Amino acid sequence: MSTAALSPTPADPARPVRCAVLGSPISHSLSPVLHRAAYAELGLDWEYAAHEVGEHELAAFLDGLDETWRGLSLTMPLKRAVLPLLDDIDERASLVGAANTVVLGSGRRVGHNTDVPGAVAAIRERSSESFGSAVVLGGGATAASLMHALADLGCTEIMVVARDESRAASTVAAARRHPQRPKVDVRRFGSSLPAADMLVSTIPASAQSPEVVALAGSARLVFDVVYDPWPTPLAEEALRREATFVSGLDLLVHQAALQVALMTGASPPPLAVMRAASEQFR
Repeated sequence: MSTAALSPTPADPARPVRCAVLGSPISHSLSPVLHRAAYAELGLDWEYAAHEVGEHELAAFLDGLDETWRGLSLTMPLKRAVLPLLDDIDERASLVGAANTVVLGSGRRVGHNTDVPGAVAAIRERSSESFGSAVVLGGGATAASLMHALADLGCTEIMVVARDESRAASTVAAARRHPQRPKVDVRRFGSSLPAADMLVSTIPASAQSPEVVALAGSARLVFDVVYDPWPTPLAEEALRREATFVSGLDLLVHQAALQVALMTGASPPPLAVMRAASEQFR
């Protein structure tokens, strides 16, 4: 599969341009709020909706799209499942093995990964420090993207903590494909873990047990990708300790702004407007 980019075909002004976020569950997603705020700021009369789509429904959903569709945002469990359904993917999505964005046009589907640069921007917005080591909780597609972001920032040692080490194998392999070749190990929850400069969590708030929360004790920066429900146990602990904290909302806004740029061609996208829209729901 090549890594060619796609320039969307111009929209027919007589027909609405449509975009959406897909996933399951999807009712909690703030993506419609962010994208609609961006469209209003850009003066675009575009539509953006949320659709409950599971992994086994994705192919049929994509096949049912017509030429009015411009772009899709993807969340769990679709970021890996979409790859064989695309015509092209960008280099980052290829390395990570996950795409959270699909740009549609000229009868083609091109996958992108905005989670990686979005995570880098979210971290740098909160801290200019360097972080040599990190513990990453969870072994799914989002964890793979976050590990690439960490390697982009110079992190050289990453410990992945997963319920099932074998199921995290593809995530570990993806992290090791980063050009900087970070050292990546994996352990199961309940194992003893080394102290690390950064703690990154991609697990649900319901899985953040007291033992998990205790891992935040020595980290200089805590990054929790969950933004609903809020605050998560990890967020509460990090904020109580006054540690540097990066939230899932920070990531959501930055990666969504990059999606808007890909789908609309807006440069730069209206990041401040999108953040203001998201803060109404905090």
